[in-house]
Amino acid sequence: MTHHSDQRAYFFKIDTTIKKIRSSLQKKLNEQAIDLTVDQWVLVDHISRDQGISQNALAEVTFKDPPTVTRIIDLLEKKGFVERRNAVGDRRKFNIHMTAKGLKVRDEAFPVVAEIRRKGWGDLDEADYQQFVHIMDSIYNNFNEKE
Repeated sequence: MTHHSDQRAYFFKIDTTIKKIRSSLQKKLNEQAIDLTVDQWVLVDHISRDQGISQNALAEVTFKDPPTVTRIIDLLEKKGFVERRNAVGDRRKFNIHMTAKGLKVRDEAFPVVAEIRRKGWGDLDEADYQQFVHIMDSIYNNFNEKE
């Protein structure tokens, strides 16, 4: 039996929208000479809000695989934006902290990110946002249901 969603390529619409947002944000970061990629921004944003987060927790909250997170952290560390510190009680694990230089670049990048968010949202209002969140949460949760 055919379902009404079978002919709707909503995944393609979501994917192309995300790619457009990422491309616009990267272009703006480059124009402002901010030394971050979009993926690096995502980690910097999370680390700055949760200083001392573990690499595993960072992978979970950003929906990135651990090797990708490790690679991005390596790059951020080379730039002097973050530092790894041994976890208390377990020297095999590291927690990630922002450096002063990292906090500075985060503060420089945030207005650019906010500008892109405002541009993308345009004249949509709070009711639109609530409906958007409801739809996206519903789609997300449909993939979390046990089959």
